[in-house]
Amino acid sequence: MLVKQLTVGAVQTNCYIAGCEKTKEGVIIDPGDNAPLILEMVKEMGLTIKYVLNTHAHFDHIMANAEVVEATGVPLAIHPLELPLLRQNGGAALFGLSGRPSPDPDMALAEGDTISMGQYKFEVLFTPGHTIGHVSFYEPNAHIIFDGDVLFAQGIGRTDLPGGSYDTLMRSIREKLLVLPDETIVYSGHGPVTTIGQERISNPWLLQ
Repeated sequence: MLVKQLTVGAVQTNCYIAGCEKTKEGVIIDPGDNAPLILEMVKEMGLTIKYVLNTHAHFDHIMANAEVVEATGVPLAIHPLELPLLRQNGGAALFGLSGRPSPDPDMALAEGDTISMGQYKFEVLFTPGHTIGHVSFYEPNAHIIFDGDVLFAQGIGRTDLPGGSYDTLMRSIREKLLVLPDETIVYSGHGPVTTIGQERISNPWLLQ
């Protein structure tokens, strides 16, 4: 799988462009800001985008939704529990920020759904705790997961914002992520790439 990580926006959020080497179909995951940069990278990669996918609706993951969806003409997908937050512009005003409102989604994601991209198929995992409708995108054959703000390298997602729950987040990590193979590459919403195996043995939040 082709994967490009772009760090965008006020809080250095990771936006990902993932593509199929064979078919050149791709998806954009969490376009948090800087739509021109994202769209230019899509062009450089030679991809035809099929979907824009949001792991959740915090502002730093959705601020470029409108421009990217408009430019690509593809469906926007998010879990329906995130819709109120999406319509509040992801809570941007609480941080003194503003941007173009995201369009409403075209697709409602749920646990067990499959998102196809060329020869790859992402499994939708329901991973709440950071927000109430957070999802992750897992490709078992490529051993890759895009997990938004659930599990980070040496960290976990914050749970002090509205809709957050530490107990729920830890349950999502233990029941949905730590059951994956150790070699699974974790592309998270902030910070560097890691693996499930590395976090299993060294993440201080998981060793308590």
